[in-house]
This record gives sequence, structure tokens and C-alpha cells, in this order.
Amino acid sequence: MSWRPACTVEALRERAALLRDIRAFFDERGVLEAQTPILAAATVTEPAVASIPVPGYGYLQTSPEYLLKRLLAAGAPSLYQLGPVFRAGERGRHHNPEFVMLEWYRLGYTDGTLMDEVADLVALALGPGEVTRVRYADVVARGARAAADAGAVGLSPRELEDLACAAGIESLGAGRFFITDYPAEQAALARLREGDPRVAARFELVVDGVELANGYWELGDADALADRFERDLAVRRERGLPLPPVDQRLLDAHRSGLPDCAGVALGFDRLLMLRLGAGSLAEVMPFPADRA
Repeated sequence: MSWRPACTVEALRERAALLRDIRAFFDERGVLEAQTPILAAATVTEPAVASIPVPGYGYLQTSPEYLLKRLLAAGAPSLYQLGPVFRAGERGRHHNPEFVMLEWYRLGYTDGTLMDEVADLVALALGPGEVTRVRYADVVARGARAAADAGAVGLSPRELEDLACAAGIESLGAGRFFITDYPAEQAALARLREGDPRVAARFELVVDGVELANGYWELGDADALADRFERDLAVRRERGLPLPPVDQRLLDAHRSGLPDCAGVALGFDRLLMLRLGAGSLAEVMPFPADRA
């Protein structure tokens, strides 16, 4: 056990520089910085995301999404938040239970126009580079053979698809890729495509094999949102996972009218890791979980 930080002083300087660059990026575009609680009464229902409860107080937030959307519904302009979030069970080369998330929402944007802005921000951090858009179905098709060769047995169709997607992402190799048009059942909080409800207006950004950002053209229908929360809870019951309370304040905000917008969450520490050519988050964090 060491008292020393995991990263170098130079990495700290690079972290500070990137924080300044990001804030300047949004200031130049007229996007307002917000600060919302990291401890709140409700949390996400998404089965793949594990929250950290704080008994008597609520949950450490896995994302500022719900709180930022409440601000938007109350009349806030395009805004962003840059700060810590928390997820249980996240440890590894690219994971830490506490990490810094950059999340922003743009009024009047679609997922397509937001992808352009994400590409601009990544170019600011990593330098110019081509960004290729690839449909989710094509990524899965690329990885299906590799998944089959892995000899996976006893997996559900969804688990096999996830395995094929991971293999497909790996096959993309080095570069910057937006994976678009996720299937409707993986819409999360994205709206479905007009004219093709089989796919969602959702994208993920992968840079050099690292999953960096997840974005949506946001779902505004409160009833559809409530239905998705209930489906999430049904999956959680089936898997024996904790059942967090549905965020009624978020539903009320949607009922009052969430403006048409698109939003994205980006892992700041992963972006810094890519900027420095580091091999793990520990190299760019002063005190990762094993030293905190």
C-alpha cells in the first residue's frame, strides 16, 4: 500500500490543461456550465449500470443526466457538466468506481449534429483525425464470426449479440468511429428513428478501441419514458438486481415539457488517457480506487 499518487505531476498538468480547454470550448459556443448534486434521492434504472446507495440519503449519481434534464425542462439553455460520477463494481484498466464525466445537452440538435460537435471536441483533445460512422448492425455482423469462433455456449441471444458487438468493435482497429442506429431494444433514453422505429437515434464513440462516449437524440415522451423505466425494472427483477425507485421528478419534468435536444456523456479520464497515450486510467488519475 502506497500513499503516493498513481499518476505523475506531468499528468496532473495535462489534466488541468484539458479541463481548461474543454471549458473554453463550451464557453466559445455559448454552452452554460451547470453543477448538479452528486448525491440525490433517485438513480438510473438501467440494468447494466450499478449505482452506489448511501443509506438515508439516496444514491451517488452515475451520471448528471436526470438532473440536467430537469434544468432543461425548467428553461435552461444548452448546458454541460464536468465532474465526478460513481458506479459500483467498475474496476479495471479502463474503469474506476469514481471517475469524471463530461455530459452536455444541446437544444435543437439531433444525434447527427451532436456527433459533429463531439468530433470537434475530440479533435481539440487528441488532434485532427477522420471520424467514420458505422451502423450498429454492421458492427455486429463484423463480429459475428469471431463470436462464433469463440465457441460461446449457454448464452442468451442478447449476450451473443453483445459478444459479437464487442468483437466487431475490436475488429475496427485504430481510429475514431461513431457506432450509430442501435436497435430499438437498446434505445435507453433515445427516441426511435422517425420512419424506422426498429432503430434508435443513439450513438457511441469508440477511439482506438476505447469506448469513449454515448449519446442520444433525447426521448421527450413522458409516457414512453415511464414504460422504459418499468421494462428496466422487470429485467432487474428477473436478474435479481436491486430495484431503485423510479425518478418521479424526472417524469414530472418530461410531462411539463422537455425541449427538443440531444445529449452525450463522455468519459473525461479515458479521453485524457488517450491524449497521453497511457495504458490505463490509473496513469492519469491521482488516486484511483486502490489508493484513495
